[in-house]
Amino acid sequence: MPSYDDLRATAEPAWHAVAMPSRPLFVVSLNTSSIASGAEATLAALRELGASGGFDVTATGDTGVSWAEPVVEVRRPGGPAVLYGNVTAEAAPAFARAAVSGIAREHAIGIIDGPAREGVPALADLDWYRLQVRWMMRNCGVIDPEDIAHYIARDGYATFLRCAAMDRDELIQVVTGSTLRGHSGSFFSTGTKWKFLKDARAEPKYLVCNADEGDPGAWVNRVIMESDPHLILEGMLIASYASGATYGWIYLRDEYPLANRRMNMAIAQARERGILGENALGTGVRFDVEVVRGAGAYVCGDETGLISSINDMRGMPRIKPPFPAQQGVLEKPTNVNNVETYAAAATLLRIGADEFSNVGTEANRGTKMFTVSGAVARTGCLEVPFGTKVSELLDAAGGIAGGLAFKAMQQGGPLSGLLPAHVAAGLPLEPEPFRPLGAGMGGGGIVFVDETACVIDLNNMVSWFLEDESCGRCTTCRGGNQRMYEIFRRTARGEAHPADPQLLESLSATFQYSNCFHGSLSPVIMNNTMKYFRDEYDAHAVEHRCPAKACPGLIRYVVEHQAAAVADAAAICPARAFVQDAGAWAIDDAKCIRCHACKDVAPEAIAIVDKFADAAPPPASPLATIAPETVRVQARP
Repeated sequence: MPSYDDLRATAEPAWHAVAMPSRPLFVVSLNTSSIASGAEATLAALRELGASGGFDVTATGDTGVSWAEPVVEVRRPGGPAVLYGNVTAEAAPAFARAAVSGIAREHAIGIIDGPAREGVPALADLDWYRLQVRWMMRNCGVIDPEDIAHYIARDGYATFLRCAAMDRDELIQVVTGSTLRGHSGSFFSTGTKWKFLKDARAEPKYLVCNADEGDPGAWVNRVIMESDPHLILEGMLIASYASGATYGWIYLRDEYPLANRRMNMAIAQARERGILGENALGTGVRFDVEVVRGAGAYVCGDETGLISSINDMRGMPRIKPPFPAQQGVLEKPTNVNNVETYAAAATLLRIGADEFSNVGTEANRGTKMFTVSGAVARTGCLEVPFGTKVSELLDAAGGIAGGLAFKAMQQGGPLSGLLPAHVAAGLPLEPEPFRPLGAGMGGGGIVFVDETACVIDLNNMVSWFLEDESCGRCTTCRGGNQRMYEIFRRTARGEAHPADPQLLESLSATFQYSNCFHGSLSPVIMNNTMKYFRDEYDAHAVEHRCPAKACPGLIRYVVEHQAAAVADAAAICPARAFVQDAGAWAIDDAKCIRCHACKDVAPEAIAIVDKFADAAPPPASPLATIAPETVRVQARP
């Protein structure tokens, strides 16, 4: 097998050809977000144009700027490298003509490697980039993730070689002393976890990479896997040396086909070059890894549920102890870290503990990746120092779209909570400030909510999701989520009962007897709603109206103006709810399915009004006949 120096000597010319091209090079960002925006068609169009247009075309991973996909970087000899956005296949010919010899200002986002010029700002001066410290993302949107030479030429796997020359206890101490903790939401000390595995007596020992990223609004792990897969492998190699593990599994959700393909490709390339195997790069470290495709169970976010799935059993969390470090995959000692944690470990050891400690906070040094979505002007993935304020992240994302008001933030998926804008905006992004609020920071997905959204409708959706994803093992979780969903569903229909708040409080206490976090954290968003949005709950439950005009059971659509567009709305109504009397249009509420299509077609003519503004609300559900005074709330001892 070739030595690392041999691999580096081979890799550098391949990387130089794209880093310093001899003629214009168009680099198309090819990732799940960009593919959904038509990047594959853009890539094909540019390749066809490049064959006769005097430029070359290649692909890269995710730049993080989902809001501008399809994204293309153009590197020109003697000119600045420029990042462009919204380069569709239709726009490709005109774009290519302008970008091959100058700057295509219509599509320009920013100058990558220099100051502003020709009216185009420097990328580093943009709000989106000014906030960031791109340590883990340094290769994202830069290298070809399918070419190991690019990774090696940029010092890839050199960190592993340095670590393999260290004493294992010393290496673990560096990781522990850096305050590096798991980036999945639990924030347990990474070094401590590695030491548990190192000190376990049974052999062999195993590593697992949790790539089963299932939180709605989170795609941090996908960005790394699709853009820099070898960074994850290097992090796992370092962990294998530190802990004595000899084999690993990357448990990757099957909804990420591109990440799946690129991770498998990276593993094959690393094996071919002796980086994975019996003697990794001549260090004597024995470690190999494979990808396991997850089947889409949300509870496999719990490490014991994930281990059960790898063991070819139903993905169902189990009671601890025994902990995975004593009994995990195949009943052997196992460590589970998520994708970003392995990437952060490799990054920490690459840049050094001193520099790493200069960024972030005293309790949480370094950086954290976040994906921002929802009601923001710019969606995407950023890497910022721990301690960055939520308001700063929102500003980088361009604020709330359409000039609407910031209402709430849903962070870390359906188990981490819902916070109102006045509480969320000033929070520093690190786990400790969230805990006293009855919430968690989560693993990096942040969904911003504007004033047009309804928190009861959000609870309806979340409680349905939590019920559907419960493994069913615990009666408290299975039955509790069913009851919670029923309560919010009838509240959204205008059928709430006075006892419901006490019932919800009782459910919250009961959930704490669940075996895993899916059950014990299921009521978090509901608890936050009753604490921070009680007025909105009461509007639904007591006044039988939805202030946001979002809950189908509490609204109706009416023709407010007899405009010409109403006929167009009637023509596309799937329920044929529009009726005409003496030439005047009206909507038959009994037929209306609240699909909102008519409002999209005729926004000025169609109005949404309170359903029970002039009528009595429906009777309370027979499921909610309990008197409030009979409900007792029993806290867990």
